[in-house]
Amino acid sequence: MVGWNADTAAGSVGTGAVTLVEGSSFCISQISGDIHPDFPHGLFQEDTRIVSLWTLAVNGQQLEALAAELEEPYRAHFAGRVPRADGVADSSLIVERLREVGRGLLEQIVVKNYSSRPVECVVSVTVAADFADLFEVKEARVQRPWQQTRHMSSDTLTIRALWGGLQKGIAVRAPGAEITPEALIYRSIVPARGHWSATLTVSPVISAGSPSASSYEHPDPKETAPRNKRWKEWVDKIPVVQVGNRAIERTLRRSYDDLGSLRVEDPDHPERVVVAAGAPWFMALFGRDSLMASIMAMAVDPSLALGTVQTLADRQGKTVDPATEEEPGKILHEVRFDVSTSLALGGKSAYYGSIDATPLFVIVLGEVSRWGFASETINALLPHADRALDWIRDFGDKDGDGFVEYERLNDRGLINQGWKDSWDGISFADGRLAEAPIALCEVQGYVYGAYMARAWMAQANGDTDYAADLQDRALKLKKRFNERFWLPERGYYAVALDRDKRPVDACTSNIGHCLWNGIVEQEKAGLVAARLMSPEMFSGWGVRTLATDMGAYNPASYHNGSVWPHDNAIVQAGLLRYGFVEPAQRISTALLDAADFSGGRLPELFCGFPRGEFAAPVPYPTACSPQAWAATTPIYLVTNLMRYNPHVSMGGLWIDPVLPASYGSLRIENAPMAGSRITIEISGANATIEGLPQELTLHHGTRPWMAELVEQSLGTRRTKGPPPNRPF
Repeated sequence: MVGWNADTAAGSVGTGAVTLVEGSSFCISQISGDIHPDFPHGLFQEDTRIVSLWTLAVNGQQLEALAAELEEPYRAHFAGRVPRADGVADSSLIVERLREVGRGLLEQIVVKNYSSRPVECVVSVTVAADFADLFEVKEARVQRPWQQTRHMSSDTLTIRALWGGLQKGIAVRAPGAEITPEALIYRSIVPARGHWSATLTVSPVISAGSPSASSYEHPDPKETAPRNKRWKEWVDKIPVVQVGNRAIERTLRRSYDDLGSLRVEDPDHPERVVVAAGAPWFMALFGRDSLMASIMAMAVDPSLALGTVQTLADRQGKTVDPATEEEPGKILHEVRFDVSTSLALGGKSAYYGSIDATPLFVIVLGEVSRWGFASETINALLPHADRALDWIRDFGDKDGDGFVEYERLNDRGLINQGWKDSWDGISFADGRLAEAPIALCEVQGYVYGAYMARAWMAQANGDTDYAADLQDRALKLKKRFNERFWLPERGYYAVALDRDKRPVDACTSNIGHCLWNGIVEQEKAGLVAARLMSPEMFSGWGVRTLATDMGAYNPASYHNGSVWPHDNAIVQAGLLRYGFVEPAQRISTALLDAADFSGGRLPELFCGFPRGEFAAPVPYPTACSPQAWAATTPIYLVTNLMRYNPHVSMGGLWIDPVLPASYGSLRIENAPMAGSRITIEISGANATIEGLPQELTLHHGTRPWMAELVEQSLGTRRTKGPPPNRPF
């Protein structure tokens, strides 16, 4: 088994590990800056570890780490000192390392001598490359012996490797160094009160034999490096935020930075930028994760959502392949850049074992359609949305019971294929595991949302018959869902139906996702909200994935009692949709408080211990950071509390803020809106907009949901749910 099925969860990168990210490249090291193969550390390029060992020594001594600071997501500054051979505590030799990642690595080493005498120094950097597949490293089972050759020239060590017909390599350039097969050695005399420095670079070697261009290398020193230029373009593009509460402002700015570092280009369409799932192990396009992250980042850069939808449309399933679980119309689970082993899910570059990515694809397209993109751009994607809906009908609901369910097609695929995809992620209240086929509650909500989103787009294009058909499907699904999933004796929805169509009665955060898409009947919403905010579910830092009174609860588990920021952001949005403002504010404040304990960055998840038990959120050992939907969580939380929603085709922008008083005032400049840039100012319940395009009208209120718009256009064919134009 592979992925998150059972025994293959990622190993810890170690306490204090430093992660740098730039596009599809990332580097993980110790706090000293050293990289050791004993940990899942290394320099990775397109899912291959191209440097597995990178250690710095001065006069044969390893450095004592002093500090490591991220200056940008792709740049870090390390400081250490050289231990004295005579055992005296204080050393006069301080070493600083400035490291940058960008399709390779650049490292500047500076040795500073704070003594009154010159010091002879032998500075050595030991290098190794195992070219291990990312899955091998993540799962701590590197097993392929590459046949390696090493070539030394005047200033470059080139390592080439061959395995199974594949060729890989790196070139390590160190001007002024003595080049040996294992190390780069500098011999120098550092003057009294002076310093010595050197610069090294690592570049991947392409098949033809020459190193590929690194994004930090450029021919004209007066020009901006491609990586720095790309970063500057991002900074110039995104909104500038000022918040009265400076901790929240720092968190939002950190979110912008992390989101920028997680952008990757579609290799077939470099002009498209999509969101990778997260560092270190998921620097690739993931259907569910990338869609969720892009919808949560709409207010910062709606083009990310468009690029993500376009790229996923190009890779939409075309055939039936049990190995990869590809099916016609299905949206993929993940794409890997350079899979060279059978360890990858499905054994190929693309794997389709996701039950929720397909309806989410249609939902995100619906969101993209209201942000002012050209109608021809949206219309070009509608056939893909229709193929996704065909998949829901023809493959998602294989037994014809009206619900979309999953069961893996081979023994190598993911056992659970919703967002809680760990092997034990779906269980009954007594702790027994549910058996597939499994119909998840939130997936039915996503399907409902997909039907309504596509119905609105059809109605907007004048296709009333198709819109009415989709509305009818949505309303029938909503009725069936509320009949079959509701547990009246417990006051919440079952997390799933199992293979025997029995309700899986555990209390989970999944029910909050049902609020998000409006599939919950109005009279049940209050009970759902109360359960989500109960002591068993709400830890004080956020809503747990599983209630404390459930048999499988474990606060330090991946999906059975932990707190996931993105999960909470979806719950918060659902609560606001049904008018539960105070609980939504509590969740938002709890998560933003949690971010303050980690430098303004929310991790992928943290443990579910009660807030009163520990002074800070307890980290989950192998959480990804930065991670896309965690990075976008603060953005989504604040945007939702602003109740800020455009619908350009309707000629309107809606805003109705309910930010807690503790957040203070809010000012956002350079916010994207229908091809223009606007400035938003909020103080209490008052909001003003500057620079709004003339074709848009500002509404101080809440935007109608797509389900409500469809109903208003087609007539009152609704079942019970939120009344039209009800405040969130």
